[in-house]
Amino acid sequence: MEGWFSSIKRSPLATLLLAITYFMSGLVINLGQLVLWVGVRPLNKSLYRRLNYYLAYSLYSQLVFLAEWWSGCDVMVYINREDFDKYYGKEHGYLIMNHAYDIDWLMGWVFCDRIRLLGNCKTYAKKVLQYIPTMGWAWKFGESVFLERNWEKDKEIISKQLKELVEYPSPIWLLLFAEGTRFSEHKHAASMKFAKERGLPLLKHHLVPRTRGFTSSIPHLKEKMGAIYDVQLAFKKDDKIEPSMSNLLIGKGVTAHLYIRRIPMDGVPTDEQEANQWLHELYQRKDQMQDSFYNTGDFFKENDLDRVEPFLLPRRKASLINWCVWFVVTLVPMSYWLACLLTSGSTVKFSIGAAIIASFFFLLYKIVGMTKISKASSYGSDAKRD
Repeated sequence: MEGWFSSIKRSPLATLLLAITYFMSGLVINLGQLVLWVGVRPLNKSLYRRLNYYLAYSLYSQLVFLAEWWSGCDVMVYINREDFDKYYGKEHGYLIMNHAYDIDWLMGWVFCDRIRLLGNCKTYAKKVLQYIPTMGWAWKFGESVFLERNWEKDKEIISKQLKELVEYPSPIWLLLFAEGTRFSEHKHAASMKFAKERGLPLLKHHLVPRTRGFTSSIPHLKEKMGAIYDVQLAFKKDDKIEPSMSNLLIGKGVTAHLYIRRIPMDGVPTDEQEANQWLHELYQRKDQMQDSFYNTGDFFKENDLDRVEPFLLPRRKASLINWCVWFVVTLVPMSYWLACLLTSGSTVKFSIGAAIIASFFFLLYKIVGMTKISKASSYGSDAKRD
């Protein structure tokens, strides 16, 4: 039975059904967000944000469904239990995460869903992403921080947007990939050249962090953001399955190892030079942890950092139920319509139906392609900003 179901997951038909459900439901959700943006936000911003949480969750959790229920992924969590019980999911948080894998962000979302924070996940992203239907539009309506890679403009965007985000009525987590792009050997070589030229620490498993976004953000967060969360994610090097969106789509799951350390915001300097140095020291610590994990499968074995024992959080059924509802609501009418087109006997209608199916595959693989390390932005072309 399990082998038969695995074969179904690997079929093009299963991929098509996932694509139809995601894109059709995503457009419906985006429409709902637009209605709230125009009709509710100008009158009551707090109410808008509370309502949009559920719409954002309904879209984001479909990818959590893909990871947890479709492919069987899991996340081993390394967190101080006292901090976890007291703070996680109960305060605004500013996350600084390494960026080495195609799906590191998704494994973070799996964790956020388990602490009931998924609908309020925000990020810094390239401005062009806000124009992408479904996820990009959802991020836009969710008030993520979209940057233009022009520092004079970006510092104003950061100032304006962070003043908005800290006023959220319920806890948010704002994610910063301080390296600016995903790790690759080619980018790492460029990063090391940059570090040597400027006398910065040499990192084995990270790119030199770009500090301006961080140092300009901290003054706006100091009073209302509870803490910085140092997030380190890794997969074991001897895992047989590559952590990629392509593998998740065909039902091949992975296990992520997620270390998170809460750093109270009052311990983070606001002075630009001091904050710059603080971030570089943080990445030296992160590099020690990643090096130990790659060598031994343990974050702590080859360093003197405080050991934290891992634990698993249970899956929530909300993402499964949400996807099942959208599967029925979107797939039944769409399947009927496509079947009518394909069996109509009309060459024109058949061609329209085939074109619609092809467009779903195209959109899906376009988005999957965007998650690949090889498709990420280059490193170093705007390093002078740091």
